[in-house]
Amino acid sequence: MNLNKAMVIGNLTRDPESRTIPSGQSVTSFSVATSHKWTDSQGQKQEKPEFHNVVAWGKLGEICAQYLGKGRKVYVEGRLQTRDWTGQDGVKRYRTEIIAENMIMLDRAPENKGAAVSSSSEPVSAETPTEEVKVEEIPF
Repeated sequence: MNLNKAMVIGNLTRDPESRTIPSGQSVTSFSVATSHKWTDSQGQKQEKPEFHNVVAWGKLGEICAQYLGKGRKVYVEGRLQTRDWTGQDGVKRYRTEIIAENMIMLDRAPENKGAAVSSSSEPVSAETPTEEVKVEEIPF
């Protein structure tokens, strides 16, 4: 049995960057900061931040680009993926990213960005339908 699942709750460190790849699919990337807090053996409070690179594809990515911004608190769930490439200096580089499958906005949006949907904490996922589903149309 295998499991590849990542769940983080943190704040965006920058505004999402969205682009369209040659195939026409949209992709959005952003970074989420989390922190680990503890008290050391001398009784001093310590904190260590971690920064997580997130990639969201398709409709989920478009929603992230539209409604998220630097400083926003967010829950992101997805899988870990490491990609590699050779830099211009000839050195092989690696980057581990969370490929987002679900996202929940955890705070209110500023007045100028996405306030209409910010009060909802409904999850937004790669499988979220884009049309309204009527209860009468569900076949079970």
